[in-house]
Amino acid sequence: MRKRAKVVIVGTSVLALAAGGAGIAGATGGNDSQPIAGKALDKASAAALKATGGGAVTETEVGDEESYYQVEVSKADGSQVDVQLDRNFNVVGQSPDEESPSDGSN
Repeated sequence: MRKRAKVVIVGTSVLALAAGGAGIAGATGGNDSQPIAGKALDKASAAALKATGGGAVTETEVGDEESYYQVEVSKADGSQVDVQLDRNFNVVGQSPDEESPSDGSN
């Protein structure tokens, strides 16, 4: 019985390590996100533009690391805002895009 318990513990440990390695590989691997398409694109764009007070949608992603949808909006002043949306197109966050031009006021 003791030998069987050891085999189960070792087997479980191997599976846990394999799963952890796969998770790390997925987190550090390539960008798996896809652009938003179809009716979802229309809804996500409308929600993001309403949240930012206007602008132009320049990039979208489904499965963003921060939310279900992400919509990048370019504003008239040249700044860019990333708007995070949940599955129901509710705004759950927004932040300046790191690639936005600096206004020199840092």
